[in-house]
Amino acid sequence: MATKNHNLSHYDIQSVPDASNMRFGIVVSEWNENITAALLHGAVETLQKHGTHLDNIDIRTVPGSFELIYGAAQMARSEQVDAVIAIGCVIRGDTPHFDYICAGTTQGLAELNTHGKVPVIYGLITTENMQQAEDRAGGIHGNKGDECAITAIKMVDFACRYKKKL
Repeated sequence: MATKNHNLSHYDIQSVPDASNMRFGIVVSEWNENITAALLHGAVETLQKHGTHLDNIDIRTVPGSFELIYGAAQMARSEQVDAVIAIGCVIRGDTPHFDYICAGTTQGLAELNTHGKVPVIYGLITTENMQQAEDRAGGIHGNKGDECAITAIKMVDFACRYKKKL
C-alpha cells in the first residue's frame, strides 16, 4: 500500500501483543540524522507504549545506511535481542549512489531475515527529497518508526508462537 494512502502511525492497538517481556535492538544510521532521530524516537516511544521497558531496548548507531547490515547482523547474533529494527534514510541525489545503497541495504537486510534467528525489521526510508522523508518521520504520513516498532512486536510474537508449535 502506498504511504500516501496510509498513515504509518495508524494501527489497531488491540492487534498488538504485549511487549513487556520482549527485547529489541535498534541500529540507526547517523546519516540524515534529523530524519533518523525522529524515526528512532517514534520506534522507542511505540515500543514503550506497548510495554517494553527502556532497559530492554539496545540502541546503537552506525555511520550510514549501508552499515545497517553489519550493525543489524551483530545485534542479531548477540542473542541478546528478540528482534532488530534497522533505521536509516537515503535521499536521492545527483548520482547513482542512491540506487546502489538502497539496493545493497535492502538485499543485505533481507538476507539477515532469511538466514537469521531473529526478525530484522526494515526501517529504511528511501525518498526523492527531504520533504518526503520529513513527511514519513512524523509528518503528514506519520512516522515509519512507529510502524517498525509495531512490526517488530508482531514478529517477535509470531516467532514465539511458531517455536512453541515445533
